Amino acid sequence: MVNLHSSWLQYLKLEFEKDYMKSIKFFLESEIKSGKIIYPNPKNIFNALNTTSFDDVKVVILWQDPYHWPNQAHWLSFSVLEWVNPPPSLKNIFKEIENDLWRKSLIVWWDLTNWAKQWVLLLNAILTVEAWNPASHSKIWWEIFTDEIIKLISEKKENIVFILWWAFAQSKENLIDKNKHFILKSAHPSPFSSHRWFFWCRHFSKTNEFLKKIWKEEIDW
Repeated sequence: MVNLHSSWLQYLKLEFEKDYMKSIKFFLESEIKSGKIIYPNPKNIFNALNTTSFDDVKVVILWQDPYHWPNQAHWLSFSVLEWVNPPPSLKNIFKEIENDLWRKSLIVWWDLTNWAKQWVLLLNAILTVEAWNPASHSKIWWEIFTDEIIKLISEKKENIVFILWWAFAQSKENLIDKNKHFILKSAHPSPFSSHRWFFWCRHFSKTNEFLKKIWKEEIDW
């Protein structure tokens, strides 16, 4: 049985019996046997779901796939493990928090687990990557699974904030019921696009304003 939080497993159990998921498992096992390094560690592949239960999700931040550099890859979108030098996109996310909330970040490390524990689902659409090879697992059917997650949240829950940065995340907008949920869109926080439409998007304060409006606890960003 897959190591998956029961709140998700009750809805996603059948996905693990389908051919595409069996193909993913076979592919990953073959790659590892051939000596390739896969991120994150296979035991942590589903930890975004294990950290943020289905019942408690309030916000979804969607991204493409894990970082591919050694020690950076995490199972949470945009996050890195403690004490790891952050990539530029993650630095820009915290710059925007400072811009938006008018406070200096007191961050000690760049691990976003604290957000996940406040019920922010930090979901990569593609859950694995080969070391040093960006987007290398973009064709191995992970998106069938993660699209089901997005549709599940959209169908079964209400008033979820979906934060979609850049075109890839925004391509998933058609999976979300706009009449039930609050969608925020902007450019990617990468240095190549952050000054065009990411900085001053104010997604962090807008999220909290929406949560406050529906009587839910705000996120401590």
